[in-house]
Amino acid sequence: MKSLTCALAATLLIALDAQASTFRCESKLVSVGDRTVEVQRKCGEPASRSFIGYSETQSGRQEMQVEEWVYGPTNGMYHYLRFVGGRLSEIESQRN
Repeated sequence: MKSLTCALAATLLIALDAQASTFRCESKLVSVGDRTVEVQRKCGEPASRSFIGYSETQSGRQEMQVEEWVYGPTNGMYHYLRFVGGRLSEIESQRN
């Protein structure tokens, strides 16, 4: 029983620092695949925006701009949104 409790606690901690496919901005929801303009319309201006660099498509024929937007802190939680080619590709949330 004790090992089950420890396993559940570890799973919960991992989930808090995990990637997600959606992010809630007050009553609105953004999802992986949304455009930057959609995210900004729903969530407002991020606390910070960083240009990360460029990424190539799998075929290697096109370079796409990579940006990271940070929202928060909201109750101690920061949300990191990564955009590749103007589309939301990754959402990561963590407490700092």
